[in-house]
Amino acid sequence: MKTDKDIDINEYSEIFKALAHPTRLTIAYNLSKKAECNVSKMSECLGVPQPTVSQHLTILKNANVITGYRNGNQICYKIENPKVIKILKQMV
Repeated sequence: MKTDKDIDINEYSEIFKALAHPTRLTIAYNLSKKAECNVSKMSECLGVPQPTVSQHLTILKNANVITGYRNGNQICYKIENPKVIKILKQMV
């Protein structure tokens, strides 16, 4: 669905659903402050088990909130979606 300003309401809805969990919102917010981060570092910073962080990252990835790329034996995550960046900037 599009509005008169050509905003894709469905895309924003998926982004907001993905960000609705406090852990996922924290991950996204922290990634917006850094260039990138891997799962191990996120798990350490959040005090959340790595498998749990991985599950949250999958949800964020599926909603196009974050992207991941392989760097050696690690996967690094970052935010590239300008809509997500704009939303997270409004938090501060």
